[in-house]
Amino acid sequence: MASITLDGLAHAYRPDPRGPQDYALKEINHVWRQGGAYALLGPSGCGKTTLLNIISGLVVPTRGKILFDDRDVTRLPTEARNIAQVFQFPVVYDTMTVRENLAFPLKNRRMPREAIARRVEEIASRLDLTSVLDRKASNLTADAKQKISLGRGLVREDVAAILFDEPLTVIDPHLKWQLRSSLKELHRALDLTMIYVTHDQTEALTFADTVVVMHDGAVVQTGTPEELFERPAHTFVGHFIGSPGMNVLPAKVEGRTAHVGDVAIALDRGYSALPRGERIELGVRPEFATLAAPGTGLPVKVTRIEDIGRARIARIEISGNPAAAMVPEELSLDGDSAGLTLDPRQIHIYADGVLVPGEAASREGAV
Repeated sequence: MASITLDGLAHAYRPDPRGPQDYALKEINHVWRQGGAYALLGPSGCGKTTLLNIISGLVVPTRGKILFDDRDVTRLPTEARNIAQVFQFPVVYDTMTVRENLAFPLKNRRMPREAIARRVEEIASRLDLTSVLDRKASNLTADAKQKISLGRGLVREDVAAILFDEPLTVIDPHLKWQLRSSLKELHRALDLTMIYVTHDQTEALTFADTVVVMHDGAVVQTGTPEELFERPAHTFVGHFIGSPGMNVLPAKVEGRTAHVGDVAIALDRGYSALPRGERIELGVRPEFATLAAPGTGLPVKVTRIEDIGRARIARIEISGNPAAAMVPEELSLDGDSAGLTLDPRQIHIYADGVLVPGEAASREGAV
């Protein structure tokens, strides 16, 4: 088990990178503590699998260093790093039984037979594989084969870290929640450093204690699921996390007031020194925007209302800009005119996509 330090790490697939645009992975400085559960979250092509392959030793970075504890492993091969990796598609030995597959990494390390049997039974129990331990892997479903792959990654107790590259892609949706829960329980029980790559926000937010959000080869925010939801550091994070994502509206800001078109919105913070010449936007999540009767709060136009079972979501326009808001159960509207109330503590201002902190937050209530 180890902490993992990324020191000035960057990677380009072309031989002569000349600027940031040439790098598939832009410079990263980060420390993952020993025993942490982390997720690398982002869309396809954002650099998360490249980063995982650098950590595992499958790719040597263009520049920077990787340290496991204080040991520089940047140019060491995979087998010298003492890690386990679980890939997107199952990697199993079809001619072996499930038991033999799980035991294989331990036998290679010449563990005592009794210790191997004990560990295999423990991991099989946690992954619900006990009933098929003596069946050939070739006779099992893709779901079960991926559970074997997960088990082979988890069965070793001496690994520095376990890396998961979208391991639940081939798993039936109704089993994903169960397996994520099992991985979380295993993490708590075994105190292993786990790094989980996914494009699925639900997987990332339910598995990880800390989520690293990536976009266009760069880390745009690192934080707990609560921090990413309540205070997105970048408009991409606001869009990508949440369903629906954060409303992002073009705005002009003067002190404690934002203007979206001809609508003035009170802010909880002051913004006296916004960067000149940059794109200024206001962000607020639909969960903190509530539709109201006409004449209450801000004037909006309702284009449609969606009933998603657990809630109703209004699609609205604020000065012609599309947005989403929650609809109270008791609210009934005639026509497309409505009001909108916002929680000023949950309104954020962004300059060229990056969060601007603001000054002297107050304790005002919703408007």
